Amino acid sequence: MEVALTTQRNDIRLSLPSKGRLAQETMDFLAAAGLHIKKPNPRQLTASIPILPSLTVLFQRPGDIVVSVRDGSVDFGITGWDILQERGGNGAVLPLLPQLGYGQCSLNVIVPEAHTSLKNMANLVEWSESLKRPLRAATKFPSLASRFFKQHALADVRLIEAEGALEAAPAIGYADIIVDLVSTGTTLRDNRLRMLDDGQVLESETCLIANRKALRDRPEVLEIGRLLLEFIEGHLRAKGNVSVFANMRGESPAAIAARMYTQDVIGGLEGPTISPVVNRLDGNWYAVHIIVRRDKLARAISELRAIGGSGVVVTRVDYIFEDQPDAVKAMLAAIGKGDADAQAL
Repeated sequence: MEVALTTQRNDIRLSLPSKGRLAQETMDFLAAAGLHIKKPNPRQLTASIPILPSLTVLFQRPGDIVVSVRDGSVDFGITGWDILQERGGNGAVLPLLPQLGYGQCSLNVIVPEAHTSLKNMANLVEWSESLKRPLRAATKFPSLASRFFKQHALADVRLIEAEGALEAAPAIGYADIIVDLVSTGTTLRDNRLRMLDDGQVLESETCLIANRKALRDRPEVLEIGRLLLEFIEGHLRAKGNVSVFANMRGESPAAIAARMYTQDVIGGLEGPTISPVVNRLDGNWYAVHIIVRRDKLARAISELRAIGGSGVVVTRVDYIFEDQPDAVKAMLAAIGKGDADAQAL
């Protein structure tokens, strides 16, 4: 009797980029979000997150992360949006947070500087039609490139899949143009290449993804998904804000709040928190606490002083937690679960 092999497993897995700048940025990002990675030996292929002991951390190439999550051998992953769009496949991968705020780049159609007449996609179509052969485009993103070319009525294109640095392809002669990622543009200028004006295929940054079926079928995976979203979204929400405390004299908390509401910035997220300062002989002093955007801090301090605030103290905000984060609601909706499931988490 033949015994069927099973791929079912009981552990919960998160895959992170294994090498390069993206790997370090991901480790730093998770640490800032309170999800510190414990990896005693840098050569280890696995690690852990102490506050999530049931979660096993794996390290893979960004492209392999998407494939592993898509196929269900990994439950969660952090990778690039560009790779997800290229290899995400048939809907098995659910984007939980499409924008983690780092790893920004864009996928573009890139041509040699020497072709001065090539300014936009229409020019590229005209040039392609004038060739006696198909236009050759080297890329690591054949699916995205093919769709983009079809959208611009560029039909006669031979896509050349290549790894490593593509910038040399036109100079070597095995491609006429490239479709590649651009972050700063320095590498393009160094290799005498430039982007077409309307040749951006997509914008990308790192994203958090999950296997849709695992979230739907395994409650323990869904719970880890909720916790990851709680910490990461709480961190992202807090990242651009600061906590501001000030002392202020007034007849009552309501009277102080009314003065604050006459200003533009110091209303707080849902209103200021105002409490008595009990160690003063004068009972008309209150402590005011508000959350303001970091880029509006100078204006907030000016507004507080204008209505009698003093002793202003500013501190960093690590998290801002909502009753139910929007990302958690979206995750539950995407796997067909409703409000009762949200309250049970």
